[in-house]
Amino acid sequence: MENVANDPAPTGVELPATPPRRRTALEGLLEVPADADAAELRDLATRQAAALRREDEVHRVLVQVVLGGGSLDALCAHVAGLLDASVVVTTTDGRVVAEAGTAAGLQAARSSGAFDRTGRLVVEREPIGERARERAGERAGERAGEPAWLRRALVQIVAGSVEEGRLAAFTTDRELGPTDIHLLERAATVAALALAREQAVSAVESKYRAEFLRDALAGRAGADHEALTHAESLGWRVASRFVVVAAETDEDDTATTRSGEEVRTLQQRFTRAWVRAVGARDPYAPVMGFSQEVVALLPVAADADTDQVMAQVAEIAGVVRGDGGGGRRTFSTGVSRVVTSMSGLPAAYDEALKAVAVGRQVHGDSALTHVDGLGIYRLLALVPDSADLRRFVTDALGPLATDDVAEHADLRRTLEVLIDTNLNVAETSRVLFFHYNTLRYRIAKLERMLGPFTTDPQLRLTLALALKVLQMRGLKR
Repeated sequence: MENVANDPAPTGVELPATPPRRRTALEGLLEVPADADAAELRDLATRQAAALRREDEVHRVLVQVVLGGGSLDALCAHVAGLLDASVVVTTTDGRVVAEAGTAAGLQAARSSGAFDRTGRLVVEREPIGERARERAGERAGERAGEPAWLRRALVQIVAGSVEEGRLAAFTTDRELGPTDIHLLERAATVAALALAREQAVSAVESKYRAEFLRDALAGRAGADHEALTHAESLGWRVASRFVVVAAETDEDDTATTRSGEEVRTLQQRFTRAWVRAVGARDPYAPVMGFSQEVVALLPVAADADTDQVMAQVAEIAGVVRGDGGGGRRTFSTGVSRVVTSMSGLPAAYDEALKAVAVGRQVHGDSALTHVDGLGIYRLLALVPDSADLRRFVTDALGPLATDDVAEHADLRRTLEVLIDTNLNVAETSRVLFFHYNTLRYRIAKLERMLGPFTTDPQLRLTLALALKVLQMRGLKR
């Protein structure tokens, strides 16, 4: 066979240009100027020798991290030591998964504009590379203890062609130069290995944890002592008092235009966010993601009331939401009553799911609802046909069932407050800021439209239910 490997391209055929190789920061540092004199060459040789020594040290440290298991915490600690800086690793949407550095340095970084109030790195506005300095603590509403200039540099963590996160360094006492960027780029390769390792281990652990929790939620985990022992063998500790928290993204994945792979990736990211947010409060609390929701069993103190429980869940949800930035999807959260045994888990799980579904229907997306806060909505949500509910509203409220006339919404509000105050005219006037005579006029108008609800308790009940149905999202015309 004729060897054509070194033959020139045929006449008239243009070969595709080879893409230029990206020059590293270290190569730029070691470049020799064509017109350099002796002094410049000596200075350059000194800098080259220092750069090579540092390169050798970086290589040795990173190899040590890899051989030692390659954890992200170890990587951050070593890079922070090499750079004399604070170092963080985040997900692609900015959630911090590992960090190292002095307490003062990390605090300066957290109080800068690089992070939002939930502690998320604002990746959508933080550029790759070195960032110009800014005064630490100048974020709105915060004050720095001592004036200090914060400098930061970010690189991407890439595995193959997929971005896995960001590696960032922060300093307050020196510039971050090309060699620092080069170090971060090399460390990002180790970070990619560490993330891949963690994800592989997590996938195996998640399989067994998911099977157990699914059985427990369905009441198939056996006796309480058996279920608790099994949970401990998986690294979980179920508290003597806990609530079930269910979180679902508000986007309907069954009717989405996203690919199946993208939906799975987003759900995995959502699950990891909940695992980290809950783990920061209790590393042994069970948290698991399923195809549609994330479920967590949060411990509850013996003296905690519902408001305190909801405040705790709201704080965790706020961390997961991260101000809605970084490509996050909105989600709604439901909370069950307190559970004191594993045998009560199936009923509590059903309560949490009901709180999610009905809470979203009543309050809209991003709802946070306790099952006890649903009230009559729990019964209304059992009606399978929303058309029946709409007909009920129309029959009860008549013309007030729609907003065809601007006055209708105002009259419905008056009727709602009247019923809520048990027809207390004085209290209703105070709540609505109406004059007493104005309210009397409105009551008379409402009775002409709806009937004698002030004297007919059954009619008042019907109107109260119709108003509740009308508040449920998706039913109001």
